[in-house]
Formats: sequence, C-alpha cells, structure tokens
Amino acid sequence: MRWDAQRLDLDEPGALPGMPSIRGLLRSVQVPEFPGLTFHEVRSKSALNRVPGESAMPFPWTINPYRGCSHACRFCFARRTHEFLEFDNGRDFDRQIVVKTNLVEVLRRELGRPSWQREHVALGTNTDPYQRAEGRYRLMPGVIGALAGSGTPFSILTKGTLLRRDIPLLATAGREVPIGLAISLTTWDDDLHAALEPGVPRPRARLDLVRALADAGLPCGVFLAPVLPGLTDSPEHLDAALGAIAAAGATGVTVIPLHLRPGAREWFMAWLGRAHPELAPRYERLYARRAYVPAEYRTWLARQVAPLLARHGLDRQRGGEARQVEVQGVPGDEEVGFPAGSLPARAPGSGVAPADPAEQLTLL
Repeated sequence: MRWDAQRLDLDEPGALPGMPSIRGLLRSVQVPEFPGLTFHEVRSKSALNRVPGESAMPFPWTINPYRGCSHACRFCFARRTHEFLEFDNGRDFDRQIVVKTNLVEVLRRELGRPSWQREHVALGTNTDPYQRAEGRYRLMPGVIGALAGSGTPFSILTKGTLLRRDIPLLATAGREVPIGLAISLTTWDDDLHAALEPGVPRPRARLDLVRALADAGLPCGVFLAPVLPGLTDSPEHLDAALGAIAAAGATGVTVIPLHLRPGAREWFMAWLGRAHPELAPRYERLYARRAYVPAEYRTWLARQVAPLLARHGLDRQRGGEARQVEVQGVPGDEEVGFPAGSLPARAPGSGVAPADPAEQLTLL
C-alpha cells in the first residue's frame, strides 16, 4: 500500500519512548505556535496515491501531505484512517498530525518518470492540505510548482484560508495547466460552525477567500457540505448560505448531505447526543442501515435547494445554460471531484488538452 512508509511497526528499534513507532519517523515535535498539536515528521516512499481502478472517483491520483487534521471536524469521514497508525479516531485524529516532510522531493521524482501520463491529481480528498500544519511546513508551494512544471492538471479542495498565501503561485500554474479550486462550507451559522468544526476558519473568511480567488481570475466552486438533517437543512439556513456563496462569486455549488462512516459515526453521534439529544433518534433512523441518507431525503433536499439556486442565480452555467439539480449522496461522494465551472476548459496560452468533463461532478 502507498502508506507503507508510515505504517506502524511496534518492533521498530528506533521507536520514540512511549510512542508507537511510525516507519520512516524522523521525530515528533510540539511547538508553542501550535498548542495541543503534535507533528510526527516522516520520510515517505511515495507522494502520488493511485485511486483504485474500480473506484467511481473522477480523478485517478491523489496527494495527501498530512495524515490527521487539526480542523477537527466532528463528521470527517477520514477519521478511521488514523486507526491504521494505532491512533484513535477522535482526539488523536485532531491532534496527532503525520507530516510527509520529503513530499515535494519524492513528488518531483515521480512526476519525472517517463511512465507518468500527466493525469489529473486531486488534493484535499482525504485530509486538508491547508490545515494548520501547512503554516509550519509549507509543502503546498512545492507541490503546486512540481505539478504545474510537469504539465500535470490538478485540483485542490480545502477549508483552509491559508490557500490565500499561494494565490500568486496558483495564478501562474493556471497559465500552464488546467487547475480546479473548491472551498468547503458546512454552515453559515458561526455558533454551529464553532461546535462542528472548531479548527476551521470562520465561514465568512472562507467566502472572502472565494472572492479573492475570483478577483485573481481563478475559478472557484463551493461545496455546501455536509448538509446536516435538522441542523443546516432548513430553507432559511440554506437560503442564507447560498446567498452568501453567490455574493462571493463562486463559479459553482455542489450540495452533499452528511454521511457517517464507522469512526466518524461514533465521534459525531457522541457530540450530537451532548449538543442536540432531541435529534439523536432521527439520526439513528436515517443512518440505521448505511452510512448514507436514504434517497427520499436526497430528493427532498434537492426540492428545497432548487428554488434557492434560482433566486441567487446559481442555477445557470456561464452563458446562461441551465444546470441539472441533483443532490450528491451516493457511495464515493465523500471523495469528490470539483463543481462544474471550477475547472478551466484550457490553460490560457498552453497546449494542455481540455479537462475531461468526466472529472467534473454534476453541480447543483
């Protein structure tokens, strides 16, 4: 597997005292600038992760600079992956962050191989590449430069406003290769945001980033995700969020209802039981048989969203063509492509072929 370089090996002779060992571990550090976080610096054998051939993902490759995520979203589907390192999927996922310190070096080597076909690479499909650790390790500028320099199209999904630092690099990259950018927004309510995703920048700050990207000539879509039944799916809440998204200049919106995989399910339901116990029975019914909401809920949500999209002018493609209304929520949507309109048809002034429409998910 691609994560062998960070696999636990309890017999590793170089294990740190009191710590499970991570193969390739250089050191584990805590610094005053990031209270409560431990960074486990590793040397990785690979940077590019091949998406399984049978997957429905609209991209064939991913890059994950970090494992674990200080955004601490209570619903994050990636929580279970921390168990592979013998960390727990709760606070350890939020606070024990694995950093691939040699990522850029390894990536450049992989991109330089004659066999590399310059297929679409996605970042942010598992943990966020612009979480707090990026402020210390600055891996993304090298990743962006390596991908663009090799002629490889790429996409970035993030909740991290640290991406603003790299807007000049992204603008340059966009002149060389097709790039996609998307910002994730769960709620427009600051109090609910603080409870659900305590390590994430405020909703307004993220939409300010969308505006900054638009002003720089970079198309940027928004994922309104996840929509939480009984918490963020009222017409009033959806209207406020979609209105703010439209005002920020987003080029597309995709709406995805909450899904609860093992690991995330236990962590989220424990929070729900404390914060909103009245909703717990409804969630138990909705997610009784699977991680995804029933089709009936997706249909209901689409009907709520459709008139709001029209009200805010989000139901039209560039040029005035109508968009199909569809709420995502089937297996595989937790690792998504990017809203239509978020990828340029061709990098200006380059010979790069247009992005494959199959790489773009249907947009609400």
